[in-house]
Amino acid sequence: MEAIILAGGFGTRLREVVADVPKPMAPIRGVPFLTYLFEYLISNGISRAVLCTGYKHEVIHAYYGDVYKTLSLLYSVEDEPLGTGGAIKKGLSQVKSEQVAILNGDTFFEIADLQAMLSFHRENQAALTIGAKQMYDFDRYGTLLLADDNRIEGFKEKQAMDQGYINGGVYILNRSELMHDSIPERFSFETEYMQMYYGNKRFLAYKSEGYFIDIGIPADYHRAEKELFYE
Repeated sequence: MEAIILAGGFGTRLREVVADVPKPMAPIRGVPFLTYLFEYLISNGISRAVLCTGYKHEVIHAYYGDVYKTLSLLYSVEDEPLGTGGAIKKGLSQVKSEQVAILNGDTFFEIADLQAMLSFHRENQAALTIGAKQMYDFDRYGTLLLADDNRIEGFKEKQAMDQGYINGGVYILNRSELMHDSIPERFSFETEYMQMYYGNKRFLAYKSEGYFIDIGIPADYHRAEKELFYE
C-alpha cells in the first residue's frame, strides 16, 4: 500500500506560533511534525508516499529530499490551490496501487494497523473508508452519522457534542474513485466528494481508539509538543 499526505495548507491559525514553515513542518520536540507521520507509515509497512505540497513546498523538499529512511518520497506540487480533493487527485497520478492511504499533514491519528484497515476496506468492498475516532465533550469537529454496520449515513456540522465519532483524517480510497474526467481538477474532498456521494457510494467508518492530535490551532500544537515523542 502507498500513501498520500496532504501537506499543502497555509496554516493560517498557527502563524502566531509557527510563522516561517508550512504547517506540516511545524517543529515538535525539535523535529518536523511530518517526521512523526513518516515514522508511523514506516511502522505500518508503507514504503512509498506522495506529498501533496503547495505553500513553501521547497522547504519540505529541501529538508527531506527523495527518501526518509525506508520511505520513498514523491512530490505533487500545486502551482495554485486545488482544494483537498484536487490535491488528492493530482497526487494519485503518481500512485501505482488501486487502494491508497491518505493522511492529513497536520493530524496524527495512530490507527494501530493500517494493513488491517486496508483489509477491512477490501473485504467490505468500500469505495472509501474513513478512520473514525470517538471523542467526548468537543465542539471543534463535525461528527459522522453511522449505521450499525459502520456505513456512513451522513455528516453532522461542528457543534457542541457530549460524544461522537469524528473523521480522524486517515482514509483508504480506491484510486479509481477520482481518476476520471467527471471529477474536477479543483474541489473539496470533504464537501464535494464525501458529503455529496455518501448516499450512493459505499463509504465506511473504521473505528480506532488510537492516539489523535490535530495541530491546526496553537493550543493543540502546544499539546502535541508535550505528548508526542521522537526516538
